Amino acid sequence: MLEFQKMSEKELRDLKAELAEKFEAYKAQGLKLNMARGKPGAEQLALSMKMLDVLNSQSDMQTSDGLDCRNYGGPDGLPEMRELLAQMMGLQAENVLVGGNSSLNLMFDTVSCAMTHGLPGGKPWCLQADRKFLCPAPGYDRHFSVTEYFGFELITVPMLPTGPDMDMVERLVRSDASIKGIWCVPKYSNPTGITYSDETVRRFAALKPAAPDFRIFWDNAYCVHDLTDTPDVLLNLWDECRKNGTEDLPLFFASTSKITFPGAGIAALGASEKNLAVLRNHFRYQTIGPDKLNQMRHLAFLKDMNGVHAQMQKHRALIAPKFEVVEETFAEQLTGKGVAAWSKPNGGYFISVDVLDGCAKRTVALCKEAGVTLTGAGATYPYKKDPNDRNIRVAPTYPPKTEVKAAAELFCLCAQLAACEKLLQNA
Repeated sequence: MLEFQKMSEKELRDLKAELAEKFEAYKAQGLKLNMARGKPGAEQLALSMKMLDVLNSQSDMQTSDGLDCRNYGGPDGLPEMRELLAQMMGLQAENVLVGGNSSLNLMFDTVSCAMTHGLPGGKPWCLQADRKFLCPAPGYDRHFSVTEYFGFELITVPMLPTGPDMDMVERLVRSDASIKGIWCVPKYSNPTGITYSDETVRRFAALKPAAPDFRIFWDNAYCVHDLTDTPDVLLNLWDECRKNGTEDLPLFFASTSKITFPGAGIAALGASEKNLAVLRNHFRYQTIGPDKLNQMRHLAFLKDMNGVHAQMQKHRALIAPKFEVVEETFAEQLTGKGVAAWSKPNGGYFISVDVLDGCAKRTVALCKEAGVTLTGAGATYPYKKDPNDRNIRVAPTYPPKTEVKAAAELFCLCAQLAACEKLLQNA
C-alpha cells in the first residue's frame, strides 16, 4: 500500500470508507478492553501469593539488630531491606531509607518537604513564587502532576534516543535559579522505553545548577524489568556523582510495586547524608515507623538480588509475549503507511506510539468508542498538552494475551482511520 500522504484524495476517501466499515464491525462486537495503565496482570500478581504465607505465629519477628517488627520503631527500615533496595538502586545501604508501599508517595513527600522546609543549600521552595521544574517528555504523567499540584511551572524537555536533551537541560539549569529539579525515569523510560546513555548520565552528574537546591529525581521504576536476553545497562549515577563531588544532586527512588504486589510493595528513597538528614526529620513527624512485617515478608520471599532476578524472569515469561503481539501487529498493519512509529523497548511496561500529527486524540477517542480504553492523548506531556497531538502510550501488560491482540488490531485500524480523516481535512 502507498503511504497515506502520497495518496490522491479519491484513494483516501475510498480507504476511509473501507476502514469505517471495519470500524463499525468492531463496535458491534461490544469490546471492553483496557490498555490505559501499566498494571500487572492477574497472572503476574499470582506469582507473589506465596509471600502471604511466609510469616506465621511461629515466625521469628526479630530483626538482625534486635528490633521486634510487630512494634513501633525502625524508621529507616530493616537493615536487610535497606541493603536489598540499595543493591537495586546501585547505592550503599546507609544511603537508603525504606518507606511504605509507594515510591510515588516518597516523591510527593520529598517535594512537600522541599516546599515547606527546604533542602540543603536552599530556602523553602514555597518562598519562591517563580519556581519551575523540568519535565522530559514524552514522560510519566504522575510525575508531572506532583509538581503541577505544588504550583510549579512545568518546562518540557524533549526526549532524545539518548535521554533528555542535555544541551537544553544544562543551559536551563545553569542560567535559571528558579528551576528546582528534573523528573527522570532513566531505565526503560515511561513511555518511550529508552535507557539513558552513559554520556547522559555523566552530564547529569556534572551539572552546575544556578539553584543550590536543584535536585535530580531519579525514579528507578523499571531498573530490573528486562524483557530480553540483551537488557539495557544504565550507568550508575551515584558513582558518577561521587566522582564529581555532586552527591547532593540526585534523589533516588525505587519500589517492588511491579515485582511483588503493586498495592502492597516496598518503596525506598536513596540520597546523600545531607539530604537524608533533612528528609528523616520530615518523615519522623508522619510515622513512628514503616510496615516492618511487610518488609519481613518481602525478605523471606525474595531473599536477595538473585531472588529478585528470578522473580523478574517469571514476570518476563508472562508479559514479553504480550509486547511481541503488539509489536508484530503494528508491524503487520502499520509498516510502510507513514501513519505511525513505535518504540521497541528492551524492558519496562510501555510501548510509545507516535501517530500522524494531530491524530492522537482522535485515535484514542475512536478506540474508546469501539471498546478499548487507552491512556488519554497528551498525558505523556506536562499539563496533558502534547504540542503535536501525536504521542500515545500503550500498556500491554494488564489484559490477557488474546485481548491484547484484539486491542492492538483495533488501535491500528483507528490510527489509520484518524489519519485518513486528517489528511482529507487538509486536502
